[in-house]
Amino acid sequence: MFSIQSTPLDPTSIREQALDPSAGGFCAFEGWVRNHHEGRAVDRLEYEAYPLLAEKEGRRIIEEAREKFEIVHAVCTHRTGEVAIGGLAVVVAVSAHHRDPAFEACRYIIDEVKARVPIWKKEYFSDGSSGWVRCDHCAGHSH
Repeated sequence: MFSIQSTPLDPTSIREQALDPSAGGFCAFEGWVRNHHEGRAVDRLEYEAYPLLAEKEGRRIIEEAREKFEIVHAVCTHRTGEVAIGGLAVVVAVSAHHRDPAFEACRYIIDEVKARVPIWKKEYFSDGSSGWVRCDHCAGHSH
């Protein structure tokens, strides 16, 4: 299950979606907004996505993880909109019969989501400037 959400993420409810009595291992990743990037102070981030395509590609990644690793459940939810420092941008939760597949699938999912899912990040810096990160189509919108 993969979803895009414009409201704050609740890691407990995301974790609960991955729980299963047959699972002996669980792994989660939480991506938080940090207050710096490449030596510059960051005040907040803004995420933008093309939801239909993002969710389709995200579901494909979850399905690939199911095929590659012996997992029971996998869930990933990513935020859109403005996210404050310390806020959750993304949560991945994976359960498996054993710990190794849970760890491996969790890492695979977050790496592939970052590389393939059309979600763009705009950083707002403390000096008042802002800019999109690795977003070719957004380049004309930078301040």
